[in-house]
Amino acid sequence: MRIDEIAGLMTPIGRAAVAAAEVLARADTATKNSALRAAAGALRGRREEILAANARDLKAGEAAGLSGAMLDRLRLDPVRVEAMATGVEQIAALPDPVGTVLAEWVRPNGLRIQRVRVPLGVIGIIYESRPNVTCDAGALCLKSGNAAILRGGSESHHSSTAIHACLVDGLRAAGLPEACIQLVPTTDRAAVGYMLAGMTDSIDVIVPRGGKSLVARVQQEARVPVIGHLEGNCHVYVDRAADLAMARAIVKNAKLRRTGICGAAETLLVDEGCAATHLAPIVRDLLDAGCEVRGDAAVRAVDPRVRAATEDDWYTEYLDAVIAAKVVNGVDGAIDHIARYGSAHTESIVTEDPAAAEEFLSRVDSAIVLHNASTQFADGGEFGMGAEIGISTDRFHARGPVGVEQLTSYKYVVRGSGQVRA
Repeated sequence: MRIDEIAGLMTPIGRAAVAAAEVLARADTATKNSALRAAAGALRGRREEILAANARDLKAGEAAGLSGAMLDRLRLDPVRVEAMATGVEQIAALPDPVGTVLAEWVRPNGLRIQRVRVPLGVIGIIYESRPNVTCDAGALCLKSGNAAILRGGSESHHSSTAIHACLVDGLRAAGLPEACIQLVPTTDRAAVGYMLAGMTDSIDVIVPRGGKSLVARVQQEARVPVIGHLEGNCHVYVDRAADLAMARAIVKNAKLRRTGICGAAETLLVDEGCAATHLAPIVRDLLDAGCEVRGDAAVRAVDPRVRAATEDDWYTEYLDAVIAAKVVNGVDGAIDHIARYGSAHTESIVTEDPAAAEEFLSRVDSAIVLHNASTQFADGGEFGMGAEIGISTDRFHARGPVGVEQLTSYKYVVRGSGQVRA
């Protein structure tokens, strides 16, 4: 499409979103929750339509040569559709953040000051592959009082369209404007560029969710604030005081439960103090499960199937059944490696030593740090947030899972009784 055609398509979407955001910001909790519950019902009622649309996307993805990991991110089944519906209901059950008083105090002159949560306004979400993001993002924006403009990837267009129809059903049932949640109707990449740089009068925040190239483009081109992470190079460190059975279970789950999510472990670090007992069985578990292991000399020595790691491997987010592995000098060595190569996303330590655990948790500067748990718990739903738009590795506004509270800002409400300043 030509730029004028894109502008003609996107400008009305932006204007409608601004108008809808004004209505939604004033909507009471009961109305928003009613819309969410109706949307969950529509997801269940339209399940076969959603799966049929997803089958079209999967067929096109296979023809286009998408990897197994990418197809898994794209695939829906009855269990995943039900998970979307349940997630929407969980969001409805969350406390409404809008209007929450975060702090209040009275000044000596009698002024009463409150810091109060308010919506951000219009949020643009740009994402790839995973069609469930349509549901999560739309529901989270609705609950937090924000209008949403959703631009899904071309590979999931039919699935996202079917899911979006369910969200619109919910809005209609609750008497809210359909423009509260809009899906960009074109797969033309020019629409992404227009959202980033041509809609500063309507979009208040952009949230990217996808691969490194997408997020990098958003961060480079956006003319509005961005909440997002560039990549998820997540680590599991097995300490010398780790229980072997626990370490084996955690590492295998962290890497292989779902390889295509940003919380999947990409690097295994093993303490030299337990390498003689722990390294071989952990590496063997991964290899036997079909995971390629790329290791340093110490890791290669325990199994001939291990390939040599390169310097690039320590930086890589594979999103596939591949993991880099290295032996390090204790917790200090693990922390140093993560600081050099990590992406500040999610890291886990496996240990029965409380001092080592606290050292790791306090010194590792990532959005999520875990002790004796899989990195696959890096998820808003697992945090009790209902769902998430993504995991932010930023150090301002929002960090970690971006849920309803993270999609709000605040303002100061000041009440006086005639005070004037001297």
